[in-house]
Amino acid sequence: MKQNITILGSTGSIGTNTLDVLSRHLDRYQVFALTASQQVELMLKQCVQFKPKFAVMAQEAAGRALADRVKAEGLSVEILWGPEALDWVSAHEQVDAVMAAIVGAAGLSPCLAAAHAGKRLLLANKEALVVGGDVFLNAVKQGGASLLPIDSEHSAVFQSLPDDPTTWADRIDEIILTASGGPFRAREPATLKNVTPEEACAHPNWVMGRKISVDSATMMNKALEVIEARYLFGVSPDQLNVVIHPQSIIHSMVKYKDTSVVAQLGTPDMRVPIAYGLSWPARITSGASALDFHNLKPMTFEAIDDHGHPERFPGLKLAWHALNAASGTCAVLNAANEIAVEAFLNKRIRFDQIHQVNTETLAKVVPQAPHNLADLLALDALSRAKASEVVRSL
Repeated sequence: MKQNITILGSTGSIGTNTLDVLSRHLDRYQVFALTASQQVELMLKQCVQFKPKFAVMAQEAAGRALADRVKAEGLSVEILWGPEALDWVSAHEQVDAVMAAIVGAAGLSPCLAAAHAGKRLLLANKEALVVGGDVFLNAVKQGGASLLPIDSEHSAVFQSLPDDPTTWADRIDEIILTASGGPFRAREPATLKNVTPEEACAHPNWVMGRKISVDSATMMNKALEVIEARYLFGVSPDQLNVVIHPQSIIHSMVKYKDTSVVAQLGTPDMRVPIAYGLSWPARITSGASALDFHNLKPMTFEAIDDHGHPERFPGLKLAWHALNAASGTCAVLNAANEIAVEAFLNKRIRFDQIHQVNTETLAKVVPQAPHNLADLLALDALSRAKASEVVRSL
């Protein structure tokens, strides 16, 4: 029997890479539903190629435009739109696995829907755990869902851990996430105020969306990954570390209590963790190039402040601050950062002011512990409002 796959965010980087992997294994998988925000033309092309049962657009106008195009093409794809439709195609009884690749807090509700419905949840959306935290983990547990990380770093950790999660606490000494350092790894911090959105989005190793690229440049993506790792692997914040590895060949490592280190290596290609998540515990071809050890460049490692400028990536430390603060603080940080990055991309604030927006918002919002989706969405909305106030003040 073929597995039915719903892809949340099919027109983004993770979504298109997922479809590339699926196209190589149409004997094993079929697309049940595709979802996107606004890219009608690309969604139409995906519908033509993969013929899903459903295609969902976030907004009604985009949905109606897609419906007209699908009808003109003579495709038997049902077009839906809106948040409820996203939840519905994530929890549908015919769906086996959900690729959660919607960037930002917007992906939280359909992720929770898939978790409650007991799906295999392929998590490429950091925010489901960063914002959802224990609420999301409880949904996974209560629904009997399988949670598999798709971020290259968390997939690498997962591949480096024993099969039995009940043994992790007794064996793990430290989880070490690797970071490329982004485009400004060796840049003088004093010059960061002059960084343009185009420069910040030019990642040296990975092809990613604009928001994630900016997060990589500020190292906020690594802060969010530290938070995500805390929830995924059940370790304490002081068991999480980050090391800069500019070549992006080692994707992350696990140090065990006997000092052994197990690492996962591979080319910087998101199709590798996507293929692993789709096929786990088996492995399928991904389409990525294999490492050529005869011609591999030397691999190097640096501490975050190796160049003597700890202020270059101040946002990274906010991960541990948020994890050790009141429940819900991670959600505040995520919301503030989304507002700050959007403001930077729209040239309303400078690159170096992203961190200022985040820290001032954290100071303004002292959260009550969230218990459900409504609490999380209310906290997210409040944090965005406060972050927007900070942006206007700048």
